[in-house]
Order: sequence, then structure tokens, then C-alpha cells
Amino acid sequence: MSDHELPLRLAVGGDHAGFPLKELVTKHFSDLVIELIDCGTHDDSPSDYPDFAVEVAEKINSGQADRGLLICGSGVGVSVAANKITGIRAAICHDTYSAHQGVEHDDMNVLCIGGRIIGSALAFEIIKAFLSARYTPEERHARRLQKIVALEEE
Repeated sequence: MSDHELPLRLAVGGDHAGFPLKELVTKHFSDLVIELIDCGTHDDSPSDYPDFAVEVAEKINSGQADRGLLICGSGVGVSVAANKITGIRAAICHDTYSAHQGVEHDDMNVLCIGGRIIGSALAFEIIKAFLSARYTPEERHARRLQKIVALEEE
């Protein structure tokens, strides 16, 4: 898959701490995905990361986006918030292996990164690994995913 062909609709969101990196990411990936949906924030005024986790999750759960990207200061807050939402499987990944492995084995649909933790060049590589990966529904992966779905239903 070339840099010009990441056939996904991507919802991106983040709070004030993630805003600078989110701006760089949206510019970098806007022409590389089918559609990039900017869920805010749109400036560096103080804001609350759970609001953006909800916005990105709603885009995925409604079928408007295929994957999501959330950026806050550390990546922790958006990850915690996103994982409270049914249908969302989010993880912090600050390396490319975890970013693609999370999709391939765990059907991760939201990548969380810390805007104050990593620089833009590494973030671009991690996001590309996440967007390029596809879930591989081997028996063990599907079995584990069903257990996660069951936890959501409890």
C-alpha cells in the first residue's frame, strides 16, 4: 500500500494538549485517507479530552469513520475515556509494532498517542502502521475478541 492509498475514513480528535500534534497529523494525512473527519479541538484553549473521545467514537459507531485517532498530552486520558464506549477498542501506541499488532490481533479501531510524548515524525510512522494494518480473524483472535465483546455486554 503506497503512502497515497490508505483507504479509510479517519476521525481525529484531541484536547488542547494534543492540539499541536493533531494539527500536523490532519495536514499530513488529509490527502492520504479517503476522508479525514476533524472532531476538534480547533485551538489550544483548555478543553476536556473525554469530549473528543466521544466525538471520535460516535463517528466510528455510526459508520461515518472506519478508524479513529485520539491525541492528548500523554495518550492515557483519551485511551481511558474511549475504552468506556461500547464498540471502541483503543490503545496507546508509541511504536509501530504495537500500532499494527493491535489492529491485526485485537481489532483495535482507535489509536491513542501522546502529543507531549512523541514527535511528529514518529507519530506519522505509527499512524501509518495503524491505518495500513488489517484485522486477521484467526480463531484465537476471534475467540479473544468475542470475550471483549462479552465484557461490554455485562
